[in-house]
Amino acid sequence: MKIGVLALQGDFAEHIKILKQLNVETAEVRLPEHLKGLDGLIIPGGESTTIGKLAAAYHLMEPLREFGQRHAIWGTCAGAIFLSKDVSRDQPLLGMMDIKVQRNAFGRQIDSFETDLDIPELKQATGSKEDYHAVFIRAPIIESVSGDAKVLAKVDDGRIVAAQQGHLLATSFHPELTNDTRFHEYFLSLVD
Repeated sequence: MKIGVLALQGDFAEHIKILKQLNVETAEVRLPEHLKGLDGLIIPGGESTTIGKLAAAYHLMEPLREFGQRHAIWGTCAGAIFLSKDVSRDQPLLGMMDIKVQRNAFGRQIDSFETDLDIPELKQATGSKEDYHAVFIRAPIIESVSGDAKVLAKVDDGRIVAAQQGHLLATSFHPELTNDTRFHEYFLSLVD
């Protein structure tokens, strides 16, 4: 198995580090030809507008959409925004997941926080009974899901912070900033 991490901007190195801990071959993706031979792709956190503009400048938009029709893609934080169909503003999006996302929904950098999430699918897939400790940094929320997208996790006030649509995964939080590899393992289970 070989997993790519979109390395245009953001915390791609942290995802690569966790994948290597799991003994998964990795590749940094910056150009369309870097998608060849990959089994899945992670789009990291960072700044979603910048990621979108760089993906457009490097002619990655259509290759990423084509890749996502056949392969698993996981977007964390800015990556979740980039995967979504709607963010109520004009910016480059892949438009692959039937989710509407609100950027910076929890506030500014100073409002960043950590919390434990009960995620039944994650517990079932990994055999763990522990809640998942999630790190939120200028995080978006998933305002709504439609089509065959489903909610995976909510914070205590009911706002959606993780969703899945087939082999596409979106999380508002940053699993790459923890020592818990379960979300990466869950993503790898979606890779054909």
